[in-house]
Amino acid sequence: MMMKNTTKFMLSIVATAIALSGSTAFAAEQEDGIKVGGAVRVNYGYKDYDEASKDKGGDFSFDMAAIKFDGKQGDWGLAAEYRFTSSTNYIKYGYGFYDIDPDWQLQFGINKVPFGNRDFISNSWWFGLPYYLGFEDDHDVGIKAVYEKNGWHTDLAFYKNPEYGPTENKRYSTDLYTGTINGTEYNNEETNQFNVRQTYTTEYQGGQTTIGGSVQYGQIYNSKTGNNGDRYAAALHLDSSFKGWNLQMQAMQYEYDAADAEDPNKIGVSVVSWQYEIAAKGQAYSINIAKTFSTDWGSVKCYNDFGLMTPDVDDDSYDNSMQNVTGCAISSGPTYTMIDFVMGKNMTFSTANNDHVGLPEMGDSWDKRVNINFGYYF
Repeated sequence: MMMKNTTKFMLSIVATAIALSGSTAFAAEQEDGIKVGGAVRVNYGYKDYDEASKDKGGDFSFDMAAIKFDGKQGDWGLAAEYRFTSSTNYIKYGYGFYDIDPDWQLQFGINKVPFGNRDFISNSWWFGLPYYLGFEDDHDVGIKAVYEKNGWHTDLAFYKNPEYGPTENKRYSTDLYTGTINGTEYNNEETNQFNVRQTYTTEYQGGQTTIGGSVQYGQIYNSKTGNNGDRYAAALHLDSSFKGWNLQMQAMQYEYDAADAEDPNKIGVSVVSWQYEIAAKGQAYSINIAKTFSTDWGSVKCYNDFGLMTPDVDDDSYDNSMQNVTGCAISSGPTYTMIDFVMGKNMTFSTANNDHVGLPEMGDSWDKRVNINFGYYF
């Protein structure tokens, strides 16, 4: 039923795009109009901790195809992206916006939650550790006001709920999950979320620096008992560039305090057709450094992204989680290739036996994998 509703939503997006553009041509020379674009990506992965992957020399597979709508008609605009994978399809974002004046914009629909670094707190295809906790590149259903002037950038937002229901795991970004994970039953739904983010950007010869802070607060509805818990997160972040170098730093605190929890030390989340558990309370620290080199045919950005999560729960057996990604992103014409060497410790998606974040660790070692993602964008 959820996918049928999503299909209807996307059809309405297409219809709106056509209506706003005035034709199906979307002529490039028009000042106003909706542009249609997209991407096709394939992926190679090699897991050093998986015997089947080692025996085969890794796996090469279709990653995803996407269709995007983006543009304006007067003061009104539209932005949407829908993705198709080998096993499912889902919306990443889809919202309308209105430019109130040159400084203020209003966005309504599935838009990006303003928390943490304004773009990403990562450079790699693998994202940063906050993504797996629900705090990087998240998109929910709500309304957001954006102010930008003289280096100041303010985001004020209210989200009623995530883009999909709580029992769905086929989603782009991490949200709370309703279902059973490793024998623990979860009945949690995100609802009534408020976000405030304030940043300031100063420019100087050779680069710029953006500093800021973010606060998020919302409820957790228990669909089994009808009671509400709550959740919050706060972060300080910096993004600084100088002559091709870039430094990102972020420190955040979060807590999920679910009502009537079977185990209050952990909570279930889902993303990209999977579900796992994370510590219900903790801190996450990120530090990333990158250098971009210009070439005759495009550019190369090499980087190292490091993330640390420290659980802050009543159970002393919970352990830190860490993720380090070293790689390069190669841009040439319409293509973008990301080559990543991923190391994980007690970390979901990058370890053999620890499909969680911040729970008790099985073993005591860093696991390793290689990931290469090739994309063609149009």
